[in-house]
Amino acid sequence: MPYCTIKESHSPEETYEFAKRLGQESRSGEVYTLTGDLGAGKTLFAQGFAAGLGIHETVSSPTFTIMQMYEGGRLPFYHFDVYRISSVDEMEEVGWEDYFYGDGVCIVEWAELVEEILPAGRIAIRIEKDPNKGFDYRRITVERTGKAD
Repeated sequence: MPYCTIKESHSPEETYEFAKRLGQESRSGEVYTLTGDLGAGKTLFAQGFAAGLGIHETVSSPTFTIMQMYEGGRLPFYHFDVYRISSVDEMEEVGWEDYFYGDGVCIVEWAELVEEILPAGRIAIRIEKDPNKGFDYRRITVERTGKAD
């Protein structure tokens, strides 16, 4: 994957398929961060990504549990949603380091809220809406940050 990729999506299906392709290309130990406004499509993106890993379970946002684990695909998938955490200390209770530096692949929704614990080497994904381009339009920026820890 290039250092920075920008994908313009015009439908939820396009967003899902783009995320699915990233899931197919993902490797063990990678951490993907998702940022974007409420309703931008972060959970839809995570669902497509999981499909790319071969996960057939229903993937929903773990807003109240912080992390949901899926093991039915080619790699373990750890889906974090940190929207409701009040401090990074709550991530300790989940044991985030075991997942961020483990053998699976992680997606962290609302990653900007836990910036200080994220690995320097990660794939940062920003999903932006633009009402001038249509209700379903999304600009998805994928950028590798730093180098792998």
